[in-house]
Amino acid sequence: MNITKIISKVFSTRLKEIELYTTQAGEIQFKVFRHLLKKAENTEWGKMYDYKSIKSYEDFKSRVPLQTYEEIKPYVSRLRAGEQNLLWPSEIRWFAKSSGTTNDKSKFLPVSKESLKDIHYLGGQDVVTMYLANNPSSKFFSGKGLILGGSHSPNLNSNKSLVGDLSAILIENINPLVNLVRVPTKKVALMDEWEAKIEAIANGTINKNVTNLSGVPSWMLVLIKHILEKTGKESLEEVWPNLEVFFHGGVAFTPYREQYSQVIKSDKMHYMETYNASEGYFGTQNDFADPAMLLMIDYGIFYEFIPLEDVGKENPRVLCLPEVELDKNYALVISTSSGLWRYMIGDTIKFTNNRPYKFVITGRTKHFINAFGEELIVDNAEKGLAKACAETGAQVLEYSAAPVFMDHNAKCRHQWVIEFAKMPDSVERFASILDSTLKHLNSDYEAKRWKDIALQPLEIIVARKDLFHDWMAEKGKLGGQHKVPRLSNNRAYIESMIALNK
Repeated sequence: MNITKIISKVFSTRLKEIELYTTQAGEIQFKVFRHLLKKAENTEWGKMYDYKSIKSYEDFKSRVPLQTYEEIKPYVSRLRAGEQNLLWPSEIRWFAKSSGTTNDKSKFLPVSKESLKDIHYLGGQDVVTMYLANNPSSKFFSGKGLILGGSHSPNLNSNKSLVGDLSAILIENINPLVNLVRVPTKKVALMDEWEAKIEAIANGTINKNVTNLSGVPSWMLVLIKHILEKTGKESLEEVWPNLEVFFHGGVAFTPYREQYSQVIKSDKMHYMETYNASEGYFGTQNDFADPAMLLMIDYGIFYEFIPLEDVGKENPRVLCLPEVELDKNYALVISTSSGLWRYMIGDTIKFTNNRPYKFVITGRTKHFINAFGEELIVDNAEKGLAKACAETGAQVLEYSAAPVFMDHNAKCRHQWVIEFAKMPDSVERFASILDSTLKHLNSDYEAKRWKDIALQPLEIIVARKDLFHDWMAEKGKLGGQHKVPRLSNNRAYIESMIALNK
């Protein structure tokens, strides 16, 4: 008996609700909008902006200013100190620790009980719902799911309030019944020493029947390679014969796809991208053949969008969902049931469909190179690297790029530090293909590269083995949701990487 077929029937009602995304997206979003404002009208924030008198989206947009972490930080500090009813009415005891800002090593984002239930856990349920709809022969529930997450610690020395990676918060608060179908144990999952955790996870899961994986591709690959080394196996399905899906997110999968095909050779393996950030769960890939993700519009999140060309302007255009256009880059703005209001999370997306709304992540508002007007974004970089890999037989493990503003010959260029899992047949040819592909993808980059006048051909520095691992370790950012910065508009990151590349 296939128990998965029996359990999957429970998800059929939810599928019908998701089908409404195609025809009722605007109505669904504004229902969320009204709910959020009603819930928060008696908070300090809600009273300050008189949420009770807001009658329309235009009222909200004209009255409530856009926020970055710097603007909400004073409220977060007060929440961490124990004050309540500031941004959201229910008690805030959890703070998701995210990568820092210019002034802070880390951001601490409030997490309410409502956001756990109606954003993050609902997202986790929905990805399973859509996976089963796409794979009716699945035996997903015949085994266990391996979730690779981070750790948490007391907030300001209070055991009643904790800070940590979002993944650790989710594991800590998960329904105890879910623990029956997941590995590793909660104690191991929340270990804070990364390399000891990898060893403990390997020891605790090698002999389990694992059918599904969830985590960040870069860190999951480290675990998989450790398990293969430990067992002497050549592919992961030799360890877990019933493995069938990897739910991945956090970083783009493109640089890792070829490496995963080498460590998981089964033709029944599936990959589904999710967009579950510290700030909220935003998207799920709902079609194996389409890399775009479905925007999840009936969670506790109201979405707004700033055209990329307006980011940083004093009065940028801000659009609600029915106003967006396809194939344009937008910075994402959210209001959530954790009390984030018109919060700019720093990610950029592009819609590929509006019936229903589907999108791809194109980069970060701060992770780009625009030192010379070239406006190079992560999406360009990922596609350029994929093309160069395909034509030279290379595999990229990690990379980071930054501008060289002017060398001793008064020449400017982009400098890439790349750690190859498999070297190209020629580094020079790889660089040439990457450069020409970027010109093809990005007209601004092409214009700046014209006749090498403003911008010289890009330079590749081949990274030694484990450079990026060592760089992350040096910064205390191994595991969890930590990510290598892909593109930087200054040389702060790349200089420290080059210094370590010995």
